[in-house]
Amino acid sequence: MNPSEAPTTVPPPRKARRLPGWAVGMLGVAGAIVLMSTTSYLTDVPQLTSTGTIQTAVRLALPILLAGLGGLWAERAGVVNIGLEGMMIMGTWGAAWAGYQWGPWTALIAAAVFGALGGLLHAIATVTFGVNHIVSGVAINLLGAGLTKYLSTLLFFPVSHNPRESPAVPKFDTYSAAGLSDWLGELEAEQRVGLSDVAGILRGLLTGVSPLTMLAVALVVGSYLVLWRTRFGLRLRSCGENPVAAESLGVNVYLYKYAAVIASGALAGIGGAALVLNPGQPGYLEGQTNGRGYIGLAAMIFGNWRPGGLLGGAALFGYADGLQLRSGGQTFLALVYGAVLLLGAIVVWQLVRRRWFAAAGGIVAAVLLYAIYYSLDEVPGELTTYAPHLVTLVVLAVASQRLRMPAADGVVYRRG
Repeated sequence: MNPSEAPTTVPPPRKARRLPGWAVGMLGVAGAIVLMSTTSYLTDVPQLTSTGTIQTAVRLALPILLAGLGGLWAERAGVVNIGLEGMMIMGTWGAAWAGYQWGPWTALIAAAVFGALGGLLHAIATVTFGVNHIVSGVAINLLGAGLTKYLSTLLFFPVSHNPRESPAVPKFDTYSAAGLSDWLGELEAEQRVGLSDVAGILRGLLTGVSPLTMLAVALVVGSYLVLWRTRFGLRLRSCGENPVAAESLGVNVYLYKYAAVIASGALAGIGGAALVLNPGQPGYLEGQTNGRGYIGLAAMIFGNWRPGGLLGGAALFGYADGLQLRSGGQTFLALVYGAVLLLGAIVVWQLVRRRWFAAAGGIVAAVLLYAIYYSLDEVPGELTTYAPHLVTLVVLAVASQRLRMPAADGVVYRRG
């Protein structure tokens, strides 16, 4: 063969560099602030970015965040934890029982213990006896609701004279950046476009901060470091991806699954304590969780089974809940207008990428939402009450195309 005719090796095309996860998160936060600021200006509804709304959103996002973090631990080890709701209920009762007697720190410890007991039951059923994960989770939910109702009648009724309510539980002291908070308040009051919105958001995040908020942020960061930066975390995640291969390499799959599910229950229990220790609540109330365990599971799925994405999902659901609770139907209607703006941006992006069907779907959805916004003066109170649940359904429907769950999540594993 002539050397000039020898085949040449064509190097493969270089892959485009992807932004790191923290950079994507920061861009998402910046985009959300711009969207809320623009919506607030165009609708003349400053409550969208007010200090009070952000403070309420943070308090309501905490239980969702902690429940979702519990689900993350369990599902990364391959165990579906539908029982988060029941573990949260057990955590609320445990926090109230210990809190009204010995204070808020004891309430946190008791909530973690009661939630961990629920996680232990779930682990025994699913890991040891191979019970279907969904069946076991539903049983935990029923058990949590029934057990706490019985214990409330037995122990709370003689003190509070109400079988559905505990005595008042002491709350944590809150902390604020005094000088910075005052300056941000003055800037927020000036109602400058964009600048006052950012000031309101920052002031809401830096004013009235409780130790429980700091603990929740620390748990998110700690979960990331443990699960993605340690040998323990690598082995635990391998149990959720391929337990047979993990076992062949000497990993005790049963032990790691037990540890993950018990930790999951403890985190969900602390999420229940966040409801009891909320300054707006006197203590334990029957039905207090109101489905937040399921919403936490949805936030985890929205976050693609990662702590950073979970934090964003919990913030979104907490914001929707806080907005309807604090400001009512008119403000929530402004959020519908914000959804129209977001869909408009998505349509432009899909057109740039030449995805015509996705762009057409976005246009139809935007037109329908704008018709709702134009035809109503405010969203009826019956709908705003279920704002977090509606947002959950919409977000999961939109995000379902890009999700990747652990490969062996929900698979019953038998050694050998």
